Amino acid sequence: MVVFDVLANALATIKNNEVRGKSECVIYPSSKLVLAVLSVMKKRGYIGDFEYIEDGRGGKIRVQLLGKINNCGAIKPRFPVKRKELSKWRERYLPSRDVGFLILSTSYGVLDDREAEEKGLGGVLLAYVY
Repeated sequence: MVVFDVLANALATIKNNEVRGKSECVIYPSSKLVLAVLSVMKKRGYIGDFEYIEDGRGGKIRVQLLGKINNCGAIKPRFPVKRKELSKWRERYLPSRDVGFLILSTSYGVLDDREAEEKGLGGVLLAYVY
């Protein structure tokens, strides 16, 4: 099996297990980017704890699901976004105001859209969660 986009694969796994009502899921292969995105999702309260498991083949991540995710996915292509354009992208990917968040890769690491806006940062869109 060849996985081209590890982040898209991870978010699809989370969404599918969330729809089935599972309490946890295992994501493989893993990457530093997936771990960074998961930490943002955990900080916002959409998932519970997660742990990295080294298996010698790219690693796995076990994620506790809380049943709070309606939809999540990777944004492709990964559009570059200026701070002033964030509201336009929120309208495009999120269902309504104050529901969900975008995840960006910035010069300060992986942040959610509100945190990036507070710090006055733009970045590259990675994913959406609501």
